[in-house]
Amino acid sequence: MRVEQIAVFLENKSGRLAEIMTILADANINIRALSVADTADFGILRLIVNDVEKAREVLMNGGFTVGKTSVLAVEVADEVGGLATVLKAIHKAGLNVEYMYAFVNKSGENAVLIFRFEKMDEAIASLQKDGFTLLSGEQICAL
Repeated sequence: MRVEQIAVFLENKSGRLAEIMTILADANINIRALSVADTADFGILRLIVNDVEKAREVLMNGGFTVGKTSVLAVEVADEVGGLATVLKAIHKAGLNVEYMYAFVNKSGENAVLIFRFEKMDEAIASLQKDGFTLLSGEQICAL
């Protein structure tokens, strides 16, 4: 139930994010989720896309440094307390969240939380045991 995510390192410079989006659009890559984090010198753009290998290739050919990482996609009800429910279960299991971001699917009934855990296998087992739905990359792209 792991989802492949790409991470793109970019300078904190005007136009770099637009350049990445243009490269992906020109390659017909559909972005399903994204997160941008920055430091003083560079940013990290995390993306879940419909074609990880093609996105990685076109971005590298465009001069960007691109990595690939596994994350977990957890589906929760899009209602007050949805995130709190998952985080309580994560805390109870003693899991450490390295980072997370979220999006709401088109139906508006559920939200999808993207997590990177220190111990991914333990996180999968714990979340499934607690009854949470983990989505595959294909399921995310179908939303």
